[in-house]
Order: sequence, then structure tokens, then C-alpha cells
Amino acid sequence: MDFNLQQLEQKSIYILREVRAKFKNPAVLWSMGKDSTCMLYLCQRAFFGKIPFPVINLDSGHDFDETYAFRDKLAKDWNLNLLVGKVNPEADSISGTTEGLNKAEALKKMLDEKGFDALIVSIRRDEHGIRAKERYFSPRNKDFKWNFENQPPEIFSYVSEFDDASHVRIHPLLHWTELNIWEYTKEKNLPFNPLYLAKDGKRFRSLGYKEVTHPVESNADNIDKIIEELKISQVGERSGRELDKEKEYVMQRLRELGYM
Repeated sequence: MDFNLQQLEQKSIYILREVRAKFKNPAVLWSMGKDSTCMLYLCQRAFFGKIPFPVINLDSGHDFDETYAFRDKLAKDWNLNLLVGKVNPEADSISGTTEGLNKAEALKKMLDEKGFDALIVSIRRDEHGIRAKERYFSPRNKDFKWNFENQPPEIFSYVSEFDDASHVRIHPLLHWTELNIWEYTKEKNLPFNPLYLAKDGKRFRSLGYKEVTHPVESNADNIDKIIEELKISQVGERSGRELDKEKEYVMQRLRELGYM
């Protein structure tokens, strides 16, 4: 394996093993996208072929048919302990979409019911300016809120204490890029949603609910072409997501309230 990918993998595996050692009841969030599927594979690598955490999918019934088919097949093939949280399918008052605050509310309900104290999330720093403010171990307070102005110290091999947190968000992919994800997916021959492949001159770079997610122009109809495209593309990864076309403070507000 490429040395850079090996370093990325090893750091993520270290973080995942710290989660297992430090927290009593963690879970991993799975959107069925390329990043969170890569995360599930890393969990397998970290724990000798098994994913020892429940896998949470937040579902309002608004995903693409291909996404549901991918979810059901991989859950069976990888023997996932899949928990599906139902999301209010109506648009929320902040983002104006079905893909904002309602997901955070559904997640809060599930964490309250199951008592999860840590949640593994597959965000990356290069996705969005607000996500770049995150830490690998990021606490949420008793009201489920994120204080982005008061982050814990982050020193590799050291994890802060979070005694007053409702739960802690863990971000093992924070140091990866979109290109890294696809290179690793190719290296490990990982499954992925076919909507990422171009059809009739368009493909999806980022996947969300079908009403607020649109394809971008592309002829990348296989993984090698995707990798080559990303090396030169000037198009933003989330340019097809209506939520991210809002002003940046909207995304910051949603994340303060628990959005992923």
C-alpha cells in the first residue's frame, strides 16, 4: 500500500482503538456514503475483521433507491448490527431542507434511548469550513450542543477527559481528503454506491437526500477516472448539496445544535 495511505490508515486505527478503550458504549454513524463506508472498513481493520459497535443509519425515507439497496446489501454482507433511526421527513426551520436539524433530533433520541457515550462520525476537515474547526475527540454538552469556540486540547496520543459531556463525537477521518478516500477505496477494493459513477455526463460527488442533492458534470464512470478527475477538479465536493449552498453561518448553527 502507498506509504501515505498507510499512515492515514494507522492513525485512524489508533483513534478507533482509543474509542474502544476509553468509552463504554460507542456507536458508529453510517450514511452509506464513501467516507462512512470507508470508516466501517477501518473498524474491521482495527478489530480483526469485526465491527464491535452498533451502526446507526438516520433515515427519513428520502434517500435514493440505490442508497437503500447499497445499505441493505452491505449490512448483510458485513453482518452489521444496524440500527435505523427514523427522521422527521419535513423541512426544518434552520436549513429549510429535510437534511438538517431533523437528523440531529433523530440522533439525539437514539442516543438517549441507547445510552451511547461516543459516536464515531466520518467527517473530514476538507469538506467544509465549519467541519475544519473540529477535533478528533469533540464533546457535546448535556443539551447536545457543540461549543466550537471552546475545543479541548488535541495532542496525538493524549485524549482529554469529558466528564460533563452528554457524549463525545469521534472523527477518525479528519485528516483524510476526498482523494485519499477514493485512493483507499481502490486499494482495498471497497464497495461503494453506484451513484458516484458518471452516467450520461453527470455523477454525484456527495450523497444526501434526493430532494437536496444534485449531480455534477463528469465523465468519470469508473474509480480510476474518479481519482484522476479529483486531481485536477476545481469543483467543490459538496457543490451539489443544497444545504451547503446556504450561508456558512447556517451550517455552523446546525452543527452547534448537533448536526453531523
